[in-house]
Amino acid sequence: MNMDDVARRGLVLLGCGKMGSAMLAGWLEGGLPRQSVTVLDPKPSDWLQDQGIRLNEELPEDPAIVLVAVKPQMMGDALPSMQAKGNGTTLFVSVAAGTPIATFEKALGEKTPIVRAMPNTPSAIGRGITAIIGNDHATAEQVDLAEALLKAVGQVVRLEREEQMDGVTAVSGSGPAYVFHLIETMAKAGEEQGLSPELALQLATATVAGAGALADGSDQHPGTLRENVTSPNGTTQAALDVLMNETDGFPVLLSRALKAAADRSRELANG
Repeated sequence: MNMDDVARRGLVLLGCGKMGSAMLAGWLEGGLPRQSVTVLDPKPSDWLQDQGIRLNEELPEDPAIVLVAVKPQMMGDALPSMQAKGNGTTLFVSVAAGTPIATFEKALGEKTPIVRAMPNTPSAIGRGITAIIGNDHATAEQVDLAEALLKAVGQVVRLEREEQMDGVTAVSGSGPAYVFHLIETMAKAGEEQGLSPELALQLATATVAGAGALADGSDQHPGTLRENVTSPNGTTQAALDVLMNETDGFPVLLSRALKAAADRSRELANG
């Protein structure tokens, strides 16, 4: 099962918000024929309507893939319409946060091949990272295919157990928001040191983006990169003494924050 198979049998995208659109753009750029794609979306964007794909039309008989990208809250409405494709050779790939594989098996049939995936918002610019796990009915080829499709928007990692999805959610799924908040708070603190709001924001944004790119492109551990910037008794050291404080610094704060996200992810999964 490969991209030729997808082109021949068709790909269905259920829900096409920002994440779905980013993936679709990646696939079309990668050469997936437009007429092989059927998108079901009640409020399609102008961009989507201009793509020349099959929009809100009848589904192909036996699509290679149905990619579920609707909000978890809408899942109840969306899945029953897909039941006819369950228990067959169609692979379902879900990027819906907090919806466990068991929910899909219940709605579609227990023999349905399913891959659960957790991408993140930098996928919108092809810089995402997605974690995937398949159920027992997803063949090795189908999991490879899901990985190939999701590579259109960034890196892909495979999990050993579905329970790890809660940790992934806490680190990379929700993580972009923590980084945006870091930019906000760095900028605010810069203003307190006499910089204009515009300048503080520009400095903070470029610094976080640049440091992220540096860490991503380096084979050195971020701890080493941090040490490289820190001269003894210098300015960076003064700031890190505050941030790395084990009572109220980053280590405790982020540990609490990530635990809260992972706990909430478990709650959502349990309905």
